[in-house]
Amino acid sequence: MSKIEPFPIYIPETDLAELEYRLTRVRLPERETDASQGIGLDRLTSLLETWRRHDWRALERRWNAIPHFRSHVDGLDIAFWHVRSPEPGAVPLILTHGWPGSVLEFEDLIGPLTDPVAHGGSATDAFHVVVPALPGFGFSGRPAEQGWNPTRTARAWAEIMTDLGYHRFGAHGGDFGAHVSTELALIAPGRVAGLHLTMPLASPLPEDLATADETEKAKIEKRDRFVRGGMLHVMVQSLRPQTLGYALVDSPVGLAAWLGERLDAFAGTPGVSQERQADNIALYWFTGTGASTARWYWESGPRWGPRGAEAQNAQPVTVPTAFTLFPDEPYPVVRRWAERRYRNIVAWDEMAEGGHFPGWEHPGVLVTELRAAFRHVRNRN
Repeated sequence: MSKIEPFPIYIPETDLAELEYRLTRVRLPERETDASQGIGLDRLTSLLETWRRHDWRALERRWNAIPHFRSHVDGLDIAFWHVRSPEPGAVPLILTHGWPGSVLEFEDLIGPLTDPVAHGGSATDAFHVVVPALPGFGFSGRPAEQGWNPTRTARAWAEIMTDLGYHRFGAHGGDFGAHVSTELALIAPGRVAGLHLTMPLASPLPEDLATADETEKAKIEKRDRFVRGGMLHVMVQSLRPQTLGYALVDSPVGLAAWLGERLDAFAGTPGVSQERQADNIALYWFTGTGASTARWYWESGPRWGPRGAEAQNAQPVTVPTAFTLFPDEPYPVVRRWAERRYRNIVAWDEMAEGGHFPGWEHPGVLVTELRAAFRHVRNRN
C-alpha cells in the first residue's frame, strides 16, 4: 500500500481568530534612527496592515485546488504538491524552495509547466511537477532530532520520486533548494536527468581574487558586502535558532519583521509584493515553523567562504546543469568559479532584472528558462 495520501489543508477558525486578536494589539518600538538598523517602522507598519487584510481562507482554496499530498519518509511527514501533466511525454521535475520562502514561490509556475499548451507553450515542454516543503517548513513535519540537512533531504526527495513512479527526473532550486537539488545530483546522478539552479553553489578561491577582471571584481565586491553586512540571518540562525525561534513562533510582529526584511533585501525589481509576503508569513505563522525553519542553518553548517568552496569543489556535479542568474541575487557567482564544481554546464543565462525569488518576481521568465534548460536534457536523452 502506498504511503502517499491526499492531504488537504485547513487551519481551525480559532487560530484565525487568535491571529486577528494579536494583530490588533501589537507593540511596536520607536522609529529607527538610521536605515541600516533593520526593517523600518513605516515599512513594517504597512506590511502588518496588509497582513490584517489577508484572506487565509482564499489562500487555502488556492492551495487545495492543487493536488496536495503527504508521505512519511525517513521518520518524518513530508507534504508536497504533485501535478501530473496531461502530455504523455512530460518530464518529471521536482522544485525545491529555500528560506525565507516556501512552496508558494512555485504556485504560479505549476500551470504553465504541467500544461504548456494552455499557457502559450508547446506540448514538448511539459513537466510532471512535484513541489515538496522542506523538513520543518510549511505543512511538512518539524524534525525532533538532528540530521535533517540538505543531504538527508535529498535522499528523502529521491524516495518520494520513487514512490511516485518517477525513476528519472529533473531538479530545480534556489537558496536551500539549490543545496538540496545539487545533493540530489550527487547522490543519484543516474536518476537526475538535469539540474537547473538560480543560485550556483560556488565561491572564489584565493587565486580567483588575484586574477579577477573588472566584471568579476564588481561581483566579488558585492559578494563581500553581503558577507560583511547582509548575512546576519545566517549567523543568528546558524548559532541560536532556538533563541530566535521563541520570538518567531510567539510574535506575529517579530515573524513579519524577520521574514519581511529578508524578502525585501534579497529581491530585485519589481520585488515580492506585500500580498505575496503576507501569504508566506501567514503560512509560517499558522504552521508554527519559525524555529524549525531557522534551524536549517544550524543543520547545514558552514557553506560559505574559501573552506566551503574547497569542500564544494571536492564534490563535482556531472549531470547536465543549466543556470539562470538574476542581477540582484545577493551572492553573485562567476561562471569560472562554478565550472570547477559543475562539470557539465549546458546553459548560463544572465537576466536583465530580478533577484532571489524569481518564482514570485518573474514567474514567466522562470518558466521560460526551465523549459529551455530541459530542452537540453530532452535532446540528450
